Amino acid sequence: MVDVVVPVVVMDPPWCRTRGRVRSPVPDTLGRSGAEVGPLEYRRKGHSVVQAFILIQTEVGQAASVAEAISEIPGVTSAEDVTGPYDVIVRAEANSVDDLGKLVVARVQGVQGITRTLTCPVVHL
Repeated sequence: MVDVVVPVVVMDPPWCRTRGRVRSPVPDTLGRSGAEVGPLEYRRKGHSVVQAFILIQTEVGQAASVAEAISEIPGVTSAEDVTGPYDVIVRAEANSVDDLGKLVVARVQGVQGITRTLTCPVVHL
């Protein structure tokens, strides 16, 4: 099995961005019993989980604080500040592509100091 990364641009106009972080459990869905089921529990029940790398550009000097803030968001499995054209690389997972989009737009892009994101979903060929 080979992991292939396909870039998908998820841009939000500056006037739509929220300031501060949103605290809702976006990557979670309701199970049959009505209880919330996160990505790990969803995977245990035999469902596939959507994974993606999110490449982030930040304001000058903000990479470390952005990586730290994003690492606390549910659904984010890792967040590292790096060198190169992007300042932070995040690995995230969600139960569906829609949930992944909500995670990126509502949660990740809401972190102060982010100027641009590029979401690359992982596909298994």
